[in-house]
Amino acid sequence: MASTPGLGSKAYNLRCTLTFGDIYAQILIWMAVIFVSLAAGLALMGASKPIFALVGVGVILVLSLPFLLFAFTTTLLNHIALEPEREA
Repeated sequence: MASTPGLGSKAYNLRCTLTFGDIYAQILIWMAVIFVSLAAGLALMGASKPIFALVGVGVILVLSLPFLLFAFTTTLLNHIALEPEREA
């Protein structure tokens, strides 16, 4: 592998150590948020307020999505490592 410009004369390998266990809790929490928002939406539907139900579910999902993406992105970036290539 050729050396990477700006990092000296050594060659580096890009390694990702992310496993499913690292993001498992994040997935479970976001699924809980989805189920709670859907339950709230169904409760409001039963209270004859369908517009509030749809708006409520939409707002919860739209507001929670950036937090989910931020959590996934930061977790992924924390598990990317540049390792010097071993010389034979």
